[in-house]
Amino acid sequence: MWGLLKRRGPSGFSPSSTAEEVTAGIDGRGLVAIVTGASHGIGAETCRVLALRGVQVVMGVRNTSSGARVREEIVRQVPTAKIEVLELDLTSMSSVRRFVNNFNALNLPLNILINNAGIAFVPFELSEDGIELHFATNHLGHFLLTDLLLEKTKVTAKQTDIEGRIVIVSSEGYKHAYREGIRFHKINDESGYSRFFAYGQSKLANILHANELSNNLKEQDAKVVVNSLHPGEVATNIVHHWAFLHGLMSTLGKFILKGVDQGAATVCYLALHPQVAGVTGKYFIDCNAIDPKSPATDKELAKRLWDFSLSLIH
Repeated sequence: MWGLLKRRGPSGFSPSSTAEEVTAGIDGRGLVAIVTGASHGIGAETCRVLALRGVQVVMGVRNTSSGARVREEIVRQVPTAKIEVLELDLTSMSSVRRFVNNFNALNLPLNILINNAGIAFVPFELSEDGIELHFATNHLGHFLLTDLLLEKTKVTAKQTDIEGRIVIVSSEGYKHAYREGIRFHKINDESGYSRFFAYGQSKLANILHANELSNNLKEQDAKVVVNSLHPGEVATNIVHHWAFLHGLMSTLGKFILKGVDQGAATVCYLALHPQVAGVTGKYFIDCNAIDPKSPATDKELAKRLWDFSLSLIH
């Protein structure tokens, strides 16, 4: 088993590689990154490693007190860290818009956007905007955030001649969406709801979003790349809504799952590594591009999701 974990792919990295290892020697000074879900788990480790490499980080967090504690710990470890904490509730479109306004008020460029935050396996619930919670949080909130920040990312890339990067954290759970992939006409329908399939649907939406956005940016000849990823099976609190699975992960996770330092590796790799230059519209696992399975490769489904998402945010 350990041999498999150490097996390196074409990138030179493996499932056991850590975020620090995959960014070793990379100078991120002068870059600005936004990280969502930054107050715990993979998001917090991503912020720490980006700050370690000199990147100025803006943490998007639901709980600003928790975010402040994470920030303090990062600054303790990395005294030169430049980190801002801003409130961001991805279940609320008004909160997303406030976050963007607050970020713009900082008068910073934007080189890297990391859409990391997520929920999993929650009982049926609608957001304040009337959208099923997995879809609202994991996809639509990030779709709106990306839409509102895209022009700044493109302008930053053009003015600095430094490629912009958008990183979307998905999951192998995309393989377990509803039979129709995206339930466009039943997104908010409690009948037939499965928290397992709803999570898979939202993760499928992440990959489709990345693919369609990548195509759009290529058509615009924008110097911004977009990629999605599966971080691996990581011991975090994302499954706390499912008591049995959370208990299992809490007791056995440290023996069979990745730690957050390994879970953040592919995120940081896509954000900073020179190997990713010019690479866009790809899906990565363990810092290596792989071909996802259908319907994640369905171009018509991606376009339909794009139009559907636009109709929900406008």
